[in-house]
Amino acid sequence: MTAMDVVKHEDRLAGGLVVEVIETSSLGDRSYLATDGEVAVVVDPQRDVDRVIAAAGRLGVRIALVLDTHVHNDYVSGGLELARLTGAEYGLATADEVPFDRRALVDGEAVELSPRMQVRAVATPGHTFHHLSYVLEGTDGPAGVFTGGSLLFGTTGRTDLLGEQHSGDLARHQHASAQKLASILPDGARIWPTHGFGSFCSATQASGDSATLGQQKRVNPALTLAEGDFVEQTLAGLDAYPAYYAHMGVQNTAGPEPLDLREPVRAEPAELRRRLEHGEWVVDLRSRKAYVVSHLAGTVSLGLDGPMVTWLGWMIDWGAPITLLGESREQVGQAQRELSRIGIDKFAAAAVGTPEELAADSGQLRSTPTAMFADLASALSGDSGGLPVPEVVLDVRTNNEFAASHVVDAVHVPLYELADRVDEVPAGAVWVHCGSGYRATAAASVLEAAGRTVVLIDDKFDATAEAGVPMTDRT
Repeated sequence: MTAMDVVKHEDRLAGGLVVEVIETSSLGDRSYLATDGEVAVVVDPQRDVDRVIAAAGRLGVRIALVLDTHVHNDYVSGGLELARLTGAEYGLATADEVPFDRRALVDGEAVELSPRMQVRAVATPGHTFHHLSYVLEGTDGPAGVFTGGSLLFGTTGRTDLLGEQHSGDLARHQHASAQKLASILPDGARIWPTHGFGSFCSATQASGDSATLGQQKRVNPALTLAEGDFVEQTLAGLDAYPAYYAHMGVQNTAGPEPLDLREPVRAEPAELRRRLEHGEWVVDLRSRKAYVVSHLAGTVSLGLDGPMVTWLGWMIDWGAPITLLGESREQVGQAQRELSRIGIDKFAAAAVGTPEELAADSGQLRSTPTAMFADLASALSGDSGGLPVPEVVLDVRTNNEFAASHVVDAVHVPLYELADRVDEVPAGAVWVHCGSGYRATAAASVLEAAGRTVVLIDDKFDATAEAGVPMTDRT
């Protein structure tokens, strides 16, 4: 995973149209640039629009139109800023009331970009009430559709982001919108969703990397199930979503401020120790493998080798001071870029170096013991192999993951709630796990900061049964 994540691939279409896929893997989202070779339309750009401008420059095309499918809930849009920088029009649904100038689009409205390319707005409520999809049309007719949070690969966008009281109505709208797209577009039309590549904006886990409408007709519940069955399945599958989502729509509606990626002020070792002693968020950006070997006491492990931005944004109190620790300036810069996408762009400080270089004294240095699920099975049978005896097995996965299967007698506290619920974790040595090790490392760091004895199970959850760990499965 890299901060830039520039172009994942491009779709070359009939009539000379090209769609470049610009992926933001840290948030599970995609943006798109479609061009006829001269002019371009950009759909659902992230806040760091330099990636889009670079893609347009490489192709030698002029961005004439920028579109958002909806007022986004999972990231800060770069649409308004991209339009300002390029002189392009910025389009958004008429029904979305915003204080800035934009092209207000309605269902069925076509915007001609050249004799070879136009986009047509299609009302597809469901993810939000005013959601629009955009059909890309060339000289041979519809080539594909930018579906935003409507029709995703094998699923749809979740329907509860505007409040649980609306989730049922929006689920019905979501089903109708998918059916609408299926009725007006040919089976060969490409599907280009914004969400669904690990994003919590999808109702369930998306599947696949590309698709046509015809393929989705065979596998997507919105196109294979009756409305009632689809609504029931959709609502039953919804789980918690990141707390920072509450702030994204507000920023996007108001009009996001231009991005500032200047380096934060540097913190010296004494300053770092002071911030840690005051209980501030000091985030270690290194991999968890490096973290467990050596780290500063009180730091939180959220490495850039995983979805750092999602979990930090979910765990912190919004507006809390954050200090970034990286092995290099590049790591700190990458974290800044990723966090800016969810509106976190002001930092208390940053520091670069190894834990040994950043420690005010050797007493600040810590290491974390690790184990595999096979070690847990042995420890539960009486042989802990020199590790602390597991008095508590803590599962920090999501509610749905825990409900599907978990270790017998495990305590469940989702990672995003742990900082506020540490006191609820029973006394004794804690062996903590998640699905792969990333969230468990973050949880171990939170527990260590609270003075708990911790063993990190850095292993895939799929290994539990083979390792002989006693399990409880959903019946």
